[in-house]
Amino acid sequence: MKKVCSVLVLFLSLMISGCSCLNRSQFPSSFFFGTATSSYQIEGAYLEANKGLSNWDVFTHLSPGEIKDGSNGNTADDHYHQFLDDVELMHSLGVNSYRFSISWVRILPKGRFGEINSEGIAFYNKLINALLLKGIEPFVTLHHFDVPQELEDRYGAWLSPQMQDDFGYFADICFKAFGDRVKHWITLNEANMVAQYGYYSGIWPPNRCSYPVGKCKAGDSELEPYIAAHNMILAHATATEIYRKKYQEKQGGKIGIVLHIYWYEPLRDIPVDRVAAQRALGFIAAWFMDPIMYGEYPPEMRQIVGLRLPAFSMEDKRKLANKLDFIGINHYSTLYAKDCLLSPCNYHDDLLKDTFTYGTGTKDGVLIGEPVRYAEANYLNSN
Repeated sequence: MKKVCSVLVLFLSLMISGCSCLNRSQFPSSFFFGTATSSYQIEGAYLEANKGLSNWDVFTHLSPGEIKDGSNGNTADDHYHQFLDDVELMHSLGVNSYRFSISWVRILPKGRFGEINSEGIAFYNKLINALLLKGIEPFVTLHHFDVPQELEDRYGAWLSPQMQDDFGYFADICFKAFGDRVKHWITLNEANMVAQYGYYSGIWPPNRCSYPVGKCKAGDSELEPYIAAHNMILAHATATEIYRKKYQEKQGGKIGIVLHIYWYEPLRDIPVDRVAAQRALGFIAAWFMDPIMYGEYPPEMRQIVGLRLPAFSMEDKRKLANKLDFIGINHYSTLYAKDCLLSPCNYHDDLLKDTFTYGTGTKDGVLIGEPVRYAEANYLNSN
């Protein structure tokens, strides 16, 4: 039996009282303590150094009311100018890893329809080198929600299979430029949430949905989430194949994917709620992991979604056979699941209606767990 070596990489931003019981000696020397960010949420400098416009740049400027406080990422934390101070701060905290994402439009302002931006390459080179000088291992995410607006305008971004080639082209450039120092690559962060929020509820760019789910100007909530997810799954496969063939043996790194995953417990101790909990997991976790691991969508999705679910060709399955080296989980909470197949009910915002499940954090007025101000754990299980 193949021995499975689990390397737990924990990215924590904890503001929880009573954690003094934990200390570093309780963890193996291979354990990574770190911090995590995304390019749009931290960098700022949105029009500097030949950077192009991303979908989030356009969304936050042209969609009034969609961002609750009307803010945008023009400046954010000004990490682009203050990254050396930020690295020093991480070092002072004693962390030994940092997960960040590369802004696609800082490297390719117009995707594959324009030139490579040398200033963008230079910025991430400086950041990676600064991290390594402080003993901080870079974990690099290629896609953390933001894509070139150019690709959205040309062919609808994730709604088109062309996006698979564009993502592969972008990934190849990053592997070549940074792979001699970056040993942990993440293709996509929370792609299941991009499909959910961008193409089902429409509260993220590209702001696509349909009635009665939402009131977007365009979209199809019953179809487009599955098309976008399909192209993201195959974009992961494209980038992984490129890394496997051209870079991994020489560079000695690993490549994986990170998903947003709730855990579900049955609201009532009855068979239909137990099945509903498993069904909800299928629509949030297995939606992406089953194709990557088995080359097919999970049976509960195929049964319910039917012909609205895209099919994988033999060539797609060949690419998916490259799989991954680790699986990342962003876990924020556990919810109770109530069956909605036998009786109508409302749906939790993070669930597609096709799950026929209601998710809730309370049972008989009692929360499922102790609330915290903020906690994010990302566990990377490596074969």
